[in-house]
Amino acid sequence: MMDEETQDLARRVGERLAARAQSFVAAESCTGGMLAAAITDVAGSSGWFERGFVTYSNAAKAELLGVPEALLNQFGAVSEPVAHAMAEGALAHSHADLALSITGIAGPGGAVPGKPVGTVCFALADRSHRGHVETRRFAGDRAEVRLAATRFALESILQWLDHH
Repeated sequence: MMDEETQDLARRVGERLAARAQSFVAAESCTGGMLAAAITDVAGSSGWFERGFVTYSNAAKAELLGVPEALLNQFGAVSEPVAHAMAEGALAHSHADLALSITGIAGPGGAVPGKPVGTVCFALADRSHRGHVETRRFAGDRAEVRLAATRFALESILQWLDHH
């Protein structure tokens, strides 16, 4: 069960999507399904949450979401191009109207030059081929980075729905 703030964000996402008769798909890496868990904690989420992909490995990103291996090799899994490809792939492999992807370094290991622990890339995409990609850096230990990324994802969905 999620904390109260995360539950509230997920509930608000559900209300907005339901009011628009739209559905959502998640493509997660570093959060390991935490976004999907927050969403499915909301009663009635089956009416607006279409599915979720947990693609922790590069092979899973390529096989399940169609992320080109060339992108993974050139930019690394934690990159805006890969986040964008994950969101587009989630849409292509679902019936949802809106996708959000998360790929990052939760720690304590995994940092590389230019990508410290806490670096997380997000992408939103919809069926109109509109999209948004953003990189954030979150402080804290592994659990704190994953929770912050989940909350940011939910906030991003709310902002997207407010403006599109």
